[in-house]
Parts: sequence; structure tokens; C-alpha cells
Amino acid sequence: MNAPVNTPLRPALAIARELAGQFAQTAVERDERGGTPKAERDALRDSGLLSLVIPQAFGGQGANWHDTFAVVREFARVDSSIAHVFGFHHLMLATVRLFSRPDQWQPWFEQTARKQWFWGNALNPLDTRTVVKHFDGWCEFSGKKSFCSGASDSEMLIASAVDERAGGKLLIAAIPSGRTGISLHRDWNNIGQRQTDSGSATFERVRVEHNELLLDPGPLSTPFAALRPLIAQLHFANLFLGIAEGAFDEARQYTLKESRPWFRSSATSSAEDPYVLRHYGEFWVSLESVRLLIERAARQLDAAWAKAHALTAEERGDLALAIGTAKVAASRHGLDICNRLFEVTGARATHASLRFDRHWRNLRTQTLHDPVDYRIHELGEWALNDKRPAPSFYS
Repeated sequence: MNAPVNTPLRPALAIARELAGQFAQTAVERDERGGTPKAERDALRDSGLLSLVIPQAFGGQGANWHDTFAVVREFARVDSSIAHVFGFHHLMLATVRLFSRPDQWQPWFEQTARKQWFWGNALNPLDTRTVVKHFDGWCEFSGKKSFCSGASDSEMLIASAVDERAGGKLLIAAIPSGRTGISLHRDWNNIGQRQTDSGSATFERVRVEHNELLLDPGPLSTPFAALRPLIAQLHFANLFLGIAEGAFDEARQYTLKESRPWFRSSATSSAEDPYVLRHYGEFWVSLESVRLLIERAARQLDAAWAKAHALTAEERGDLALAIGTAKVAASRHGLDICNRLFEVTGARATHASLRFDRHWRNLRTQTLHDPVDYRIHELGEWALNDKRPAPSFYS
């Protein structure tokens, strides 16, 4: 696979569109196969997009979050697994930026930009089976982690473990993925997001140096540090929207080229059928509403990121509301479109070779990792009781 080369004269979105065109050619086949999309990940490395959000001072492109998530959406339209691990890579970079000292994150950023490192995830704060053992100047992580998206074929890993000595506090570290004692199990075989490598990992007395721990300021310790879960939530909102846009695109092409009007219809083509047009009109309203909500949330995130340590708790709370609203809308409308696309394509569109069902499978799989009912509960607390969401790893 030939990756387009990133230069200052070529905007990231143009490169992403060229890559997406390549990914689309094998997306259906790879969805069936599962496993690690090695060629596609290498194409991302070669493109230079792995340093998209890294400031130019450290060798990156200095993109804001709005533009970074536009790339996530572009990939998600054709391959939501690639979009997932690409977005998570940038979430891991945000994690070290927000949770660690400048003398830690700056060298990591420089090396990532220079070597086009891929960052993977083994953080999962809800999985507390990995524990810490302390030594003089270093510690050991031992245990298991689930949902380690993008860990396979990565150079660096964000991992977490429970510090029982500190009352169950979560310690987070940035370590090389190939370090002795780390085993990444290729046991992800779910119905959707089949090439995210979101399986499990085992840590067997993995040595973690003290300067690899993200302690200062540490997780969620300030309003600025607490942007990390909001970046994750907005990543997923963009992922959901991209999947829905891709489902819409495929359904539209099939309706125009392959679908036939029902025998009771007076229309001569599906494109003229009033019920088909009604569905597409509703799809359009749904997509446009989610786009506007995500656009607003992305602009607010960039403004909050620019404030850095001057960000207040109230400003962070307002951003959480904007992102939560966008994510709920993206989840609901996305699932609706991915389900109803068959209403406008017809029975022949269920042929297994088309795999139109992959859009619903991918979106349904991902939305279950953060139940929408609890997001709506947070929004209800604001709407009725003026209570902003409290920072957590999911809000």
C-alpha cells in the first residue's frame, strides 16, 4: 500500500481522503477477516499523520482537535476500525500531555514525530486486575487488562495499574509496547470494530521506571488534566458520526443504482418514491443536527485546550455538557440510520457480500462501552438541577 506523503503544502484532510480511498478498497474483506490491519497502520505511519496533533515545536503538524477529529471522521466513513485506533493514538498523546511533566511529554512527542510511533491503549480504568508492586526508584505492573484497543503493532503503550498501598489509586504509565513481560493476546473477535485489536493484555512483572509514571499533575487532577475523558468522548462522537455518514453514502449509491421501487409505488425509480425520499430527508436532518453539535463541541474543546491551566472547573463542566449532548445525538441518530438504511435499499441489499450490516455492528459495538442512559442522566442533572458533570474517566 502506497501512503500519500505529508508535506506542509498538503493539508491533513486531503491526505486522509486519499488514504481513506485506499482503505475502502479492502474494508469489507478486512471486516470479515478481523485481526490487525498491518498494511493500513503502516500507511498511516508513512503518511506522517501520527504526528498530527503534536505541536510544530516538537516536530509535529500542530493541528487542533477540530481538524484532528475531521480526519477521524474521514476514516470512519469507510473503515471505523482504522478511525478508532487513529483517534485513540491521539488520545494517548493527549494523556501524556495532560497527566505528565513537560520533561516527560516533550521527549515522547519529539520521538513520536520523528519515528512515527503508534501509541496503543491498556488503560481501562474499570479493569482493576493489574496491580503495582513498589521498589526503590521503580515498580512492577502485574495482572490483566481488557479492551486494549490499538495495542498490537504499537510502539508505545499507556497502561494502568491499581496501587493498593495508596488505597486503590490508579497509576498510569507510558511504556514501550515490547517491554519484557507484556503479552498482547489476539483474542478480539467481536461482531463489530473487528480490526481494532481491542483484546486483552497480560503484564507479568513488567518493570516501570519512576520517570515513566504520569504523576505530575496526574490523572484528572485539574480542570485542564480532566480534559482527557472529554477528548475521548468527542473522539467517539466523531467516530459515530463518520460511521453514520459512511452508511448514508453507501445506501445512497445503492438506492440510486440498484434499488427498485415497490410494485405498489407510482414512481418509476426508487429515487422518486415518496417513502424513500422521506427516509432520506430524515437521515439528512439527523446528520446535519449531529454535525452542528459536534462542530460546536470541537470549537469549545479547542478553546479550552488553549486556556490550559487557566481553564476553570465551570468552563470544563460546560464543555462536558456540549460534548455529552453531541455524543448522545451521534449515538442515537447513527444507530437509527445504520438500521434504517435497509428500508431504502431493499431485500437484495442484505446480501452477505455487501456487508452493509457492518455499519450497525461497528456502531453498536462501540456505543455499548459507555451506556447512553448514564450520559443522558448527566444531561438531565444539568437540565433540571443545574449540576455540571463531575470529572471521571468517562465524563
